[in-house]
Amino acid sequence: MKKITKEVYLKWYEDMFFWRKFEDKLAAVYIQQKVRGFLHLYNGQEAVLAGALHAMDLEKDRMITAYRNHVQPIGMGVDPRKVMAELYGKVTGTSKGNGGSMHIFSKEHRFYGGHGIVGGQIPLGAGLAFGDKYFKRDSVTLCYMGDGAVRQGSLHEAFNLAMLWQLPVVFICENNGYAMGTSVARTSHSTDIWKLGLGYEMPCGPVDGMDPAIVAKEMDKAIERARTGGGPTFLEMKTYRYRGHSMSDAQHYRTKEEVEEYKKIDPITQVKDVILEKGYASEDDLKKIDKKVKDLVKECEKFAEESDFPPKEQLYDTVYEQEDYPFLQHKL
Repeated sequence: MKKITKEVYLKWYEDMFFWRKFEDKLAAVYIQQKVRGFLHLYNGQEAVLAGALHAMDLEKDRMITAYRNHVQPIGMGVDPRKVMAELYGKVTGTSKGNGGSMHIFSKEHRFYGGHGIVGGQIPLGAGLAFGDKYFKRDSVTLCYMGDGAVRQGSLHEAFNLAMLWQLPVVFICENNGYAMGTSVARTSHSTDIWKLGLGYEMPCGPVDGMDPAIVAKEMDKAIERARTGGGPTFLEMKTYRYRGHSMSDAQHYRTKEEVEEYKKIDPITQVKDVILEKGYASEDDLKKIDKKVKDLVKECEKFAEESDFPPKEQLYDTVYEQEDYPFLQHKL
């Protein structure tokens, strides 16, 4: 496993703080109707991504997830200005404004979405891994899903084939407790989601998803297993989202007191505490990082604001057309 050094902790702090502030800005401009449609924010779950990125080989490994997908591509190397522009629907965005909030995508940086259909990305993640095994590529796919998606049949189909073919994939459930707005306890007889892997004899287990160091350790084991031919792993990251499922969520299913209790184990605060306790940086040093982060968020906002909307003609650029398609010829 890669060592978790002073530099790693400082990078975690800067990255996670940036992801948090980036999405706080998205929430603000959403209220101003500059970002339209749905908006699903990652606040509180940042340690799951930070720990995974530390364990990955970003030169060859892939990632695919659901629609809570704004900060993952940034972690994979995508320009955050382009991500914000995509949310604004601008032509300078990652998909030229065609994808929007739920469909961020970057083949260049091996981030394969951003999927709006609940559970739809799970067999696709297994498919990416199948391609790697078929072509004998030394790559691993990380396939993320929420706790609501594990009720989909597509998960079980993908798990079965992933084990049958020993695919190099790590399935990760980000269990934030409530899916869209219903607790796990109300939707499942067993609240230990990781145990779903047992039915397929897939290595599986629970992970503290609020601490990036713990996430990195468990992800390293799973990625190494996949890379060396040991097949898939299923990990349940026990985490929490501080905001609603989406911006339209009134959050009647939980109390403000519960949210405040979880904020006591905020992943950003945990990393900051380690940095200060170990003397990796001073409060003044961290304030400089904070300013750097806030300046970059302003730069992303300015870039998105000043970018143009795509021309109407772009609507036809990604539509398949074949005038002589044999089954669509009508004879009068």
